[in-house]
Amino acid sequence: MALKVLLNGSKGRMGHALASIAPEFGVTVCAAIDQGDDLPGSIGACDVVVDFSSHAATRALLEAAAANSKPVVLGTTGHAPAEKAELLKLAARVPCVWAGNFSVGVNLLFALTRRAARVLGEDYDAEIVEMHHRLKKDAPSGTAERLLEIILEERKLGAAAARHGRQGITGERKRSEVGVHAIRGGDVVGDHTVIFAGTGERIELAHRAGDRAIFARGALRAAQWVVAQKPGVYDMQDVLGLT
Repeated sequence: MALKVLLNGSKGRMGHALASIAPEFGVTVCAAIDQGDDLPGSIGACDVVVDFSSHAATRALLEAAAANSKPVVLGTTGHAPAEKAELLKLAARVPCVWAGNFSVGVNLLFALTRRAARVLGEDYDAEIVEMHHRLKKDAPSGTAERLLEIILEERKLGAAAARHGRQGITGERKRSEVGVHAIRGGDVVGDHTVIFAGTGERIELAHRAGDRAIFARGALRAAQWVVAQKPGVYDMQDVLGLT
């Protein structure tokens, strides 16, 4: 029997991509809704909710999912840290895959970044550069934020170590800094580069997205996986067995 998906954010770029490739996965979009549509009235008929709408809609979506015991695949980003901490508690009431990026390649980048940060240590200065299309509303991207989290975790650094861009007389770079830089322009789907710069050598890990369908495929793969899981918050590392 085909997996029935409620697609929230159906009018956006990701919504269109998900709807177009759903048949490849044997998935049926049983409801395609967007801002202003009847989420509570639509959620009962689905097996899983896939959301790529707006961070402003996340709380209402998770509350509806919890009330109806529906698994969720959540791809929205841009939540403030305090808000996200509250939302994670709500998300844990159902099986929920929450990821800033659903690309298989990007999630391999996460794993490689963790390995590199662990092996190289603070002798190698870490910097993250991301570029997206001119219409993207949040910065840095959710993917860049996750790459930052991974490096901070491995180096046992707090959030204050992040350096979002540089301007003016900044002084010498501190060993504990992790730079994060956001570039916007054109129709770039998503580019991410992690740089580890040491004395006499530099290691770069990069991923270039050329088609939004890669994220849709990963999200549908996550939807097929999460329906068999216990309540809790997972990410694509769990879906792909990289943890």
